[in-house]
Amino acid sequence: MTPAERRASASLALVFALRMLGLFIVLPVFALEAARLPGGDDAARVGFAMGLYGLTQAFLQIPLGLASDRVGRKPVIVAGLLLFALGSGIAAWAPDLTWLAIGRAVQGAGAISAAVTAFLADVTRDTVRTKAMAMVGASIALMFALSLVLAPLLAGWVGLSGIFALTGALALLAIAVVIWVAPPEPREHRPSDMQQLRAGLAEVLRHRGLLRLNLGVFVLHAVQLAMWMAVPAMLVAAGLPKADHGHIYLPAVAASLLVMGGVLFPMERKGRLRLAFLIAIALIGAVQLALWVLADHQPGLWTLGLLLFVFFIGFNTLEASQPSLVSKLAPAHARGAALGVYNTLQSVGFFVGGAVGGWLARAHGAQGLFAVCTVAMLVWLVVAWPMQAPASTGRR
Repeated sequence: MTPAERRASASLALVFALRMLGLFIVLPVFALEAARLPGGDDAARVGFAMGLYGLTQAFLQIPLGLASDRVGRKPVIVAGLLLFALGSGIAAWAPDLTWLAIGRAVQGAGAISAAVTAFLADVTRDTVRTKAMAMVGASIALMFALSLVLAPLLAGWVGLSGIFALTGALALLAIAVVIWVAPPEPREHRPSDMQQLRAGLAEVLRHRGLLRLNLGVFVLHAVQLAMWMAVPAMLVAAGLPKADHGHIYLPAVAASLLVMGGVLFPMERKGRLRLAFLIAIALIGAVQLALWVLADHQPGLWTLGLLLFVFFIGFNTLEASQPSLVSKLAPAHARGAALGVYNTLQSVGFFVGGAVGGWLARAHGAQGLFAVCTVAMLVWLVVAWPMQAPASTGRR
């Protein structure tokens, strides 16, 4: 990477990290803490409030991705972060579950993922883009693990309202990074008129390679969120108190990142990105299968730790490679639209994973949940099999 590419990658990964920490840190304690609010005795409403973020974000990813093509990346990113901060403030103040749901909806309206990833693609070459996206993927994975450690501690200290206030402060800090740390954005991504924007979106929706990746990100994040409806209970059953779950998550994430860095980048340089991609899907599918088999047998901590380590290898590899593949496959004039569609499916995956995963865990138990996750990963593997990784060109 050039110094400019390192600066861009690090600053935008930090923006992602601050925003995703604000998103993830409420998830491990949301259901328990929201139950204390008026209206929180209805589990269905609590689940809807938790998932509403993903739903509103899904509706706005494409419009904001298109807007970033039209008016620029930074203005869209800053506006989205302001909305996220506003929603955090509403949720922190919320006197009941209805206002908490409204706050979550406003948070989701700040759908900046497409604009940030398009910005990163604009300022990095094809040859280093997977590494740049890996920094973003690594920051997301680390924030997810960190949130699992911090959330129970913060909930006991400042409560859910204090956690939401913290998420608002993190969003404001991310705005400062965008304005003063991130490099100036290039102008060549801007299309000349709205007709070109519409044509770019239509082109994206007809592209088979992009459709495979869009299905993939939907399945990946649906499975990711769904499995966390059962994994914490399995850890508790194995003898690990809820407050100590970070003792499993953090080592698993850190070790998986080392493996990913030592395997993914060399395989990409050797033209084997497709193989790494398919192996990652298979690894997650194997973990779901193993959890399905073990769900009624109370597996020990070492077994669960090993399965989580393997899961995070696959998850981090896919988090790094999928956005890179989208940015490479998409036409330059429609990169924002392509990443908007991609991030829309990611958000829908979050919403479906939470809503359907919770229903499956309640109606069919952990075995039924992991059975569906296994089938979903198998379908994705079959659909992804014909994929061809694009050749690197070395151009921006």
